[in-house]
Amino acid sequence: MLPIDTDVTLSPTLELAMELMSRPSVTPDDQGCQALMIERLERLGFHIELLPYGNVDNFWAVHGKHGPVLAFAGHTDVVPAGPHVQWEHPPFEPNIDEHGMLCGRGAADMKGSLAAMVTAAERFIAAHPDYPGRIAFLITSDEEGPAVDGTRAVVELFHARHERLDYCIVGEPSSSEQVGDVIKNGRRGSLGGVLHVHGIQGHVAYPHLARNPIHQVLPALDALAKEHWDSGNAFFPATSFQISNIRSGTGATNVIPGELEVIFNFRYSTELNHHQLKERTEAILDAHSLDYQLDWTLNGEPFLTAEGNLIEAAIAGVNQVTGRRPVLSTSGGTSDGRFIATLGTQIVELGPLNDTIHKINERVRAADLDELSSIYENILAHLFAPAATD
Repeated sequence: MLPIDTDVTLSPTLELAMELMSRPSVTPDDQGCQALMIERLERLGFHIELLPYGNVDNFWAVHGKHGPVLAFAGHTDVVPAGPHVQWEHPPFEPNIDEHGMLCGRGAADMKGSLAAMVTAAERFIAAHPDYPGRIAFLITSDEEGPAVDGTRAVVELFHARHERLDYCIVGEPSSSEQVGDVIKNGRRGSLGGVLHVHGIQGHVAYPHLARNPIHQVLPALDALAKEHWDSGNAFFPATSFQISNIRSGTGATNVIPGELEVIFNFRYSTELNHHQLKERTEAILDAHSLDYQLDWTLNGEPFLTAEGNLIEAAIAGVNQVTGRRPVLSTSGGTSDGRFIATLGTQIVELGPLNDTIHKINERVRAADLDELSSIYENILAHLFAPAATD
């Protein structure tokens, strides 16, 4: 789709990004985005493996026969656009405005990155057809949703068949103020809990005949909130405990509730694992003599790529294209990197600016996607064709 506010000639990266953005691929409906990517990759000689699970589309594409594997990982699904009338332009009619901004849902998260990955691979393979390695793509339509039948399911398959994956670049929007200024080299773990505290319902005028779960749980919650879980380390901040919801009561003012539900979450560092967090939490609850049930959900363990070939190549690739030295960071929420990390893979997350992701009028600077594509190409060169970067 051509831009509507400028006469700029589109680069191959922008053409592909806008074609992907024009498809309303709200999780998990891929809307043919992966078919567009597959068509481009097949022209390069990639072997394509379709890996659908449930109603989720996934594919694994590999180019090359031998040597270490670098996988580009990403997702074609986007979050809902919200009220279209609040957008300056229709969210699924991408355009480049008079300020050079590519506007539309998925510009930053993360169809712009997907396009940059494809065009980087195209240029690199054309320039280095006999490179000593393998380039791969791991793409899903279930990152913004439950994230069960997407990358998680594919990685489980990889474990079963002992699939090798040495390096991975996840195209999540990592940049803060300028493209490439931040590289995510890890993420905190995420452990969620739903606590049900059982009391005895009764009349507020006869509290001796009831047991108020709200009164009972407050000291325990205060202890959990004040607990020093760890001090973090050089790469991660201290582990945090946050309560997101508390539900109780019938709505009546004269009824002591019989049940209470608390929903909470840990974001934790590599100083702890989820088993330790569970044990310490339950010990605090037990110390307060609560009648409770606690259901846990492990969203992902923390992972970290502290050093190695990929970190060196990513820093050099950004520096060579932009002249900047990126900052390494583990901030932010979770990503599909948490699943891939279980394969023992070196991982970085590197993408465009994240200031408008999931917002009305999502946008990125159009020129940033061309820079991002060049950064990806340079990372490939540093790993597989170092003589070309000297």
